[in-house]
Order: sequence, then structure tokens, then C-alpha cells
Amino acid sequence: MKRISILLFLLISFKSFGQKQIEVFFDFNKDFPNQTSILEINEWIANNKNVEITKLLGYCDSIDTKDYNKKLAVRRIENVQVLLDKSGLKFTKELEKTAFGKDFKQSKIQAENRKVTIFYNEPLILPAESELTKKIKSSKVGEIIALPNIYFFNNSARIVPKSQPTLIDLRCAMEENPKLKIEIQGHICCQINGDINNVSTARARAIYNYLIRSKIDRKRMTFKGYGTSQPIHPIPEKTEQEENENRRVEILIVEK
Repeated sequence: MKRISILLFLLISFKSFGQKQIEVFFDFNKDFPNQTSILEINEWIANNKNVEITKLLGYCDSIDTKDYNKKLAVRRIENVQVLLDKSGLKFTKELEKTAFGKDFKQSKIQAENRKVTIFYNEPLILPAESELTKKIKSSKVGEIIALPNIYFFNNSARIVPKSQPTLIDLRCAMEENPKLKIEIQGHICCQINGDINNVSTARARAIYNYLIRSKIDRKRMTFKGYGTSQPIHPIPEKTEQEENENRRVEILIVEK
């Protein structure tokens, strides 16, 4: 979905995988992990029940023959696989297992070469579908939806950066619903004599221009400023909250 390319923090919840690795170490000439590694791997398993093992690579130090070390590396892989399997972890259908023996770039510290490297996929849960996206998805033609947390600099159409998450939500909704057509409606507060500087239109246009820059077809959108003609609360407002609720941008669902 295009939402993934927009950023990493907004999307309908689903699992995506990022590969990581952990190393298990062995004592000299042993094919079962040493006590320190056993404790560490058990702790890791307890906190990573949902991972998927993709690859096991076995290594040895430079002591003894090439053939002997490769066979030892194979046994190390097999024992680690058994340990992981008994713990209930899942493996990919095409689990890669490779024994290098001592045919790899070795550390000068021999103990660091006696190991099995476990590669695994860790589930990444992306944030849930936003309330705005849900409202747009379930909306009907003719419905008006307020865009939450849209902010502008004082008496201007410059969008404050913290409005970005809502803009992205709107962009994603437009991308994921290609038949959706909207009118972007700007409203202001406080001015008894109306929108003298036409700020409400400029703010609606700013949202429109953002979507245009995001490659949303301009034929799917219009914008209009309503000034103070459609206040939620009577003007002049009695509280700052009333001012904030009158000062808003909404979208009218024109077509779905």
C-alpha cells in the first residue's frame, strides 16, 4: 500500500518483518552452547515468542582440521535448531543452514569464532488505522468530516508542522479510496464582520495544494472558504475552546 511509502508510523495494523540476528557461543570443541549463552538465549526466547527463524550459520575457531571443524559447525547448528524448536519458535519453510567451519574471516579472539548466528524476522506492528481514516471510510455522500489537529500560524494559511499526521491521514484516505471526491472547507473564528482577508479560503487552498503536491488528482477535489458563516458556536465566542472549534477545516464527501 502507498501508505507504507509515506512514512513508517501510520497504517492499518498489519505485520511486516525486519530481519535481525543473535549469536550463540560455544566452549572449545563443544557442540552445545556454553552456560552463559544458554542463559542469554533462554531470556531472548522468553521475550521473542513471535519471531520466525530464517537462517542458522555455524562457525568454529582455527584449531584442528578444516573437515573436522565443518562437521563440528554442523552439529552446533543442529543443536541450536533443536533448542529453538523445543522452545516453540517458528522456522521459515526454506530455513537456510550453512556450516563454515573455519572458512570465514576470523576474530583474533578464538572464543568469538565458536558460534552459531541466528537470523530471524521480528514482527513489526504498525500503528492502527486512525479515527479520521475510519470516518472517511465509513462516510456517506453529503457527510461533513472535521480534520482534527490542523493548525495554522496566526491569521495566515501557513500550516503548522504538527499538523502533518492529519495531512498524511487525509492523503492516505484519498489514495486508498480512488473514487473519493471531496470539497475542502475552511472556517475561521472571532471576526464579527466576516472573513476580511479571506483567510478561510486560503487555508482550504493550503490543504488542497498539499494534496496536489502529493499527486492526488485535482479533479477529485475542490476548496472553498466559508469565513464565519457556518460557526459551531455563536460569534463572538465565549471561550477559547469555542474559538478553536469554530476555527477549523472540514471535508465534504462529494462522491465515493
